[in-house]
Amino acid sequence: MASDDNKRQETIMSRNLELFERAKTTIPGGVNSPVRAFGSVGGTPRFVKKASGPYFWDADDKRYIDYIGSWGPAILGHAHPEVIAAVQRAAEGGLSFGAPTEAEVEFAEVLCSMLPSLEHVRLVSSGTEATMSAIRLARGFTGRDTIVKFEGCYHGHSDSLLVKAGSGLLTFGTPSSGGVPADFTRHTLVLEYNNVAQLEETFARLGDSIACVIVEPFAGNMNLIRPSDAFVKALRTLTEKSGTVLIYDEVMTGFRVGLQCAQGLHGITPDLTTLGKVIGGGMPMAAFGGRKDIMNCIAPLGSVYQAGTLSGNPVAVAAGLTTLRLLREPGFHETLTARTRRLADGLTELGKQAGVALSADSVGGMFGLYFTPEVPTCFAEVTASDRDHFNRFFHAMLEEGVYLAPSAYEAGFVSIAHTDAIIDETLAAAKRALAKG
Repeated sequence: MASDDNKRQETIMSRNLELFERAKTTIPGGVNSPVRAFGSVGGTPRFVKKASGPYFWDADDKRYIDYIGSWGPAILGHAHPEVIAAVQRAAEGGLSFGAPTEAEVEFAEVLCSMLPSLEHVRLVSSGTEATMSAIRLARGFTGRDTIVKFEGCYHGHSDSLLVKAGSGLLTFGTPSSGGVPADFTRHTLVLEYNNVAQLEETFARLGDSIACVIVEPFAGNMNLIRPSDAFVKALRTLTEKSGTVLIYDEVMTGFRVGLQCAQGLHGITPDLTTLGKVIGGGMPMAAFGGRKDIMNCIAPLGSVYQAGTLSGNPVAVAAGLTTLRLLREPGFHETLTARTRRLADGLTELGKQAGVALSADSVGGMFGLYFTPEVPTCFAEVTASDRDHFNRFFHAMLEEGVYLAPSAYEAGFVSIAHTDAIIDETLAAAKRALAKG
């Protein structure tokens, strides 16, 4: 829970508290997505009034350096003028048509040209919709029911994916959300991230019945976790051998960790890829795509049904096209990667100086902050972190005007608008926050 100092600060920030209490009278928990409620860190959520570049201002007009960036989409920084102009032009022509447009054809062409694994792509409106559709497609293509996911990886809130691992090897998932019947998850197998031996044993026993393996190629929803080279290689080798569809869920990593996403960094060609966040430039936009023979199973060509009224929305397409054009400028990802690494290395060094069990890691424009002596490699290691210390640090950073993810189990995001000077300002704030204990 928030400390006495934090509570006193919240009293000063009365507008945030007032809005939160008002919201709870009409919105469950006062928020429209659970982590926004500050449930794991305590205290009052900051209600955003406006945002620009690397900053946002809350309802009390306090400015924060933002390391969430709408949970990833704001890779250019907030309210980039060229993106805003593109959205305005598109909106003047109409907000939604429910019919094809030339712009969405161009957008699909751009995605396929940037990511070699995409032979065909279907546009949708959210990451959850993309992953749900990709899994349905994999099942329709293979004629199999069983899917494999990994503990700590989040792939949206569709029923078959809201599961957690049991205690034993090859434990089928049980629902981790109310309202999800056990029958909906009985075909979902949950394994440990980075556990190659477990993966190999699973395929030795069940490989010919597994429709797909879906994985975050760099996990971001149990904080940032890197896959080992052996794990990546095993994923591709075992799925190819068994005729299983390998789905890279790049909703978070897509075009954020590199110009050819995580799969480019891994040197892997997945069978299907899901994309979101960055490709919408801050607007609701996602996609799934991959091998042509698999994608030809989707309606109207095949029997696997998927549809969406707002799919290929012209305003979202305009934002996405502009964002993808700007991040293709020479040196963009090299600069973003270097600044994010500067932040991660600086945090690690500050932990050493303060005698605190703190580590950090980064890839592209994503970073992880862990109150553990070493960078974790799986869900169990992440959950062994010192959550109380993280919560104190989180609130101390809020007081310093730095906004981190309000959970010890979420990755952070840096934009190209976070200059070296802003990174240095953040590290100075972190030093003061760590000194508070």
